[in-house]
Amino acid sequence: MPETPASSRGFPHARPFAAQEPGMPRPASPWILHRHFAAAWMLACTALAMTAPTPSRADGWDAILAQKTLRWANDAEGGAPYLFHPPEDPSRLAGFEADLASALAGRMGLAPHFVQNNWDMLVPALLQGGNFEVVIAGLERTPENLSKVAMSRPYFVFAQQLVVRADDSAHESIASLAGRPVGVLSGTASQRLLQRQKHSDIRIYQDNVNYFKDLEVGRIDAVLADSPIVEVNLRGNPRLRRAGPPFDHGFYAAAVPPGEPRLLAKVNDALESLLADGSLRQIYASYGLWGPEQERLASWKPAASDAPIPARSAWRESRLILPELARAAVTTVWVTCGGMALAVSLGLVLALMRLYGPRPLPWLANTYVEVFRGTPLLLQIYLIYYGLSQELGIRLPAGVAAVLALGLNYAASEAENHRAGIMSVPRSQSEAALALGMKRRVALRRIILPQAFRVALPSITNDFVAMFKDSSIVSVIALVELTKQFQIHAIETHDYLGLGIMTASLYLGMSWAASLAARRLERTLRHDRR
Repeated sequence: MPETPASSRGFPHARPFAAQEPGMPRPASPWILHRHFAAAWMLACTALAMTAPTPSRADGWDAILAQKTLRWANDAEGGAPYLFHPPEDPSRLAGFEADLASALAGRMGLAPHFVQNNWDMLVPALLQGGNFEVVIAGLERTPENLSKVAMSRPYFVFAQQLVVRADDSAHESIASLAGRPVGVLSGTASQRLLQRQKHSDIRIYQDNVNYFKDLEVGRIDAVLADSPIVEVNLRGNPRLRRAGPPFDHGFYAAAVPPGEPRLLAKVNDALESLLADGSLRQIYASYGLWGPEQERLASWKPAASDAPIPARSAWRESRLILPELARAAVTTVWVTCGGMALAVSLGLVLALMRLYGPRPLPWLANTYVEVFRGTPLLLQIYLIYYGLSQELGIRLPAGVAAVLALGLNYAASEAENHRAGIMSVPRSQSEAALALGMKRRVALRRIILPQAFRVALPSITNDFVAMFKDSSIVSVIALVELTKQFQIHAIETHDYLGLGIMTASLYLGMSWAASLAARRLERTLRHDRR
């Protein structure tokens, strides 16, 4: 039988396949070959990147002398007394670490230059190189940090301090808080101490202020923090008190990239000089931080416990890490599903208000869409979680606030998706329904909305998948979801590649499952199946 030309089948530019002999394998599709080639290329690039030798780092002291500037890094969100903007001059940086960095650079014959960097990522950014040479940001001199970077002699002695509400007489130690929520700052000795003690309810915060506010309003039962943080937050605050004496003393030290001995020696010499002539004491006294414990700096000697610990691998510890990532992924799933359910429902209401509501409902719906679509999700989370609590006394749990913020934000997008779907249905259908005596709400429910939902479903699915990733932002209100759990283990192990692959695989699995469910729903709702 002669082969029908491709042009006669409606594909005028197609070229017919050659006749296939019986028993011969069918030629592979060019798209399949392209896909396999792309996958092989990606695997080859990944293997090359993992096996390529790391170039040796040259000693950068000569470059620092040439630029006559010491670039030091910290996080300006760290707050008092470390680094902050004074109310009388918000353009200026103050804090004992800002003053220390200026004095340190002066003793080295350099001009200080501050570089802003997120606190959690200071060590990775230092190792990456290029932006700054020294970290002066309350980094503890611990074996974990010494295994990653080179650290100076200590410049500050701190201790752990437990804080509770002033009217709480039941809790005087961590042991008495078993099973109770305790707030800590992310990536600090306080967090590691609670994890070593297997505390069951650790609330991890991104800054030095909000966990004290949550303690005041009753969201958590205690705060464990470094002594300088406690000193500032309890000053003039009768609602909180110290629970027990300070304990578990440690040292802050400056960090420099490994392999730069001359820079490390210059930093150590400058610190010794500041300590010897009393300049360090003068800086700390101006912030009310000098005390008997700081006298230990003069007699400090490296201890055997300062020896760097061996490098850790997420793959070798996967049996311990994967279950924690999976538990965090469960949090991501229920936050995302709850937020999307709220967004789709509220978005439909907004779309109906905008299209069919009497005045002023269309104006209100349009205003809602523009406000929530035009302001950052992070800002909305802060307003819902902290703003409602401080101004109106509405103390929402972190999970409820996360679902509410995501739902309200995405409702603006879902309203537009629903509106597009409704407007895609021909007006003649609604007119015919009304002519047959149907009420508008019946016509909407039975004729318009089912067709509109089929049109809007791909866009809704896309937003659902996007919300899986955007849910990572809720970690700012001490909710440990998948990305936050990744950051916690990455800081501990410094294995960003291995942990990144594990975390990305979990995100991909969740997004793929959502896409498959949406495609199945699309097939179910399709009435013209052939």
